[in-house]
Amino acid sequence: MFARLTGSLAQPLNEALTHSGFRRSQTIAYRPACDTCSACVSVRILVDAFDMSRNQRRVLKRSSDLVRTVVPPEATREQFALLRTYLDSRHAGGGMSDMGLFDYVAMVEETPVSTHIVEYRQPDGVGRGRLVACALTDELRDGLSMVYSFFHPGEDARSLGTYMILDHIQAAREQGMPHVYLGYWVQGSKKMAYKARFRPMEALTREGWELLTDEE
Repeated sequence: MFARLTGSLAQPLNEALTHSGFRRSQTIAYRPACDTCSACVSVRILVDAFDMSRNQRRVLKRSSDLVRTVVPPEATREQFALLRTYLDSRHAGGGMSDMGLFDYVAMVEETPVSTHIVEYRQPDGVGRGRLVACALTDELRDGLSMVYSFFHPGEDARSLGTYMILDHIQAAREQGMPHVYLGYWVQGSKKMAYKARFRPMEALTREGWELLTDEE
């Protein structure tokens, strides 16, 4: 299912559709609608109730040296170079593996809604430091929606994917937002298993948003 986000109503429409399980890609909101499958489930973290595990605290501590900066949705060659390194290492042959610079510019800049990029840099004593991670994030009234994130694959010890989610939870808490939206989760998928580690978490069901149980 697709919906186009345009005009003055793009922001409230994006909010309503996100709450209904849609995800945004540029000016399009989409949601899987398969006749015989409902495996793709929208999930969101309950910020106020979230309590970090010991391992998550270690992840946060390991990257405490990183400098976090919120920048406008304007694509840079530095960001794109990091994205290419990430895609070539982690998602070679995937749906975005042939993404070029202009594709990245479109992904970031063709947006009718409130959004930003969070850059994470490792201080090096020269200039702004080395860019090691980025997150394209939509701003909603009730939370932050992580549209797409990527990081340097040579920094595995930092667990930067986990770190960025923890950082967004902290940011949402500081702004008084109750949720961080993580997109789709598929139970049993190894690639998406990390999302279920951020409990308590709600999943969108036919009855509405419901708390995921420990068995899920």
